[in-house]
Amino acid sequence: MRLTEPQIRSLYGQDVQDRSGATIGTVGQVWANPAGEPTWVSVRTAGTGHRESMAPLQAAQWQADRLRVPYDRATVRTAPAVEPGTDQPLGADQLTLLHRHYQLPPEGAAGRPERPGPPELTRFEEQARFDTETVPAGTARLRKRVVTENVHTTVPVAHEEATLVREPIAEADRGTVPAGTDTEQREMVLHAERPVVVKERVPVERVRLASHQVVEQRPAHAQVRREVVEADVPEEARPQE
Repeated sequence: MRLTEPQIRSLYGQDVQDRSGATIGTVGQVWANPAGEPTWVSVRTAGTGHRESMAPLQAAQWQADRLRVPYDRATVRTAPAVEPGTDQPLGADQLTLLHRHYQLPPEGAAGRPERPGPPELTRFEEQARFDTETVPAGTARLRKRVVTENVHTTVPVAHEEATLVREPIAEADRGTVPAGTDTEQREMVLHAERPVVVKERVPVERVRLASHQVVEQRPAHAQVRREVVEADVPEEARPQE
């Protein structure tokens, strides 16, 4: 499997899957042949102590986040192993055992474990993403209070007035009229209407609160940080102008 230098560096720590897609472990180290092509990886697996099982990259399929080898999990986990972080090349005896284990044709000795290339840093920076959130902006209330108003109108009223009604007594009826006195007095109660006010409490109107949304443009500000990578290069190693 031919890989570029960045692809080789990205293999470290990637998941290693068997041919069924089950995860075996993660890539610990990468070995290359004398031509610089990656040929073997060590796989950090659980249950193998502190040693890393070896797996060939021949016929392996590599994607952005995982490496799939054409073997089952048991085959990889029982393969010859190396110490984590070893800097030793694979010897002839190790390669013989590995080829025998994976039933591969023999090949020349592999070089030392492939190490990442030139030192590099990943620069990060913050990016501001503006959005909105709904927060309480105040409380609207309905409140009743009583006010007094003067109401003016006219009301028709009636009253009784006294009038004199004179009625002659016929001669035939004079004998039936009782005799009176010179100081005789009679009274009649006169009535009059007057305006009165009767108050009653009646419903006249429904009042409620309603809200509607108004969209307006308001300025938003934020401070973002970004990383700056600077090189501290000795004077003698700087490019000459």
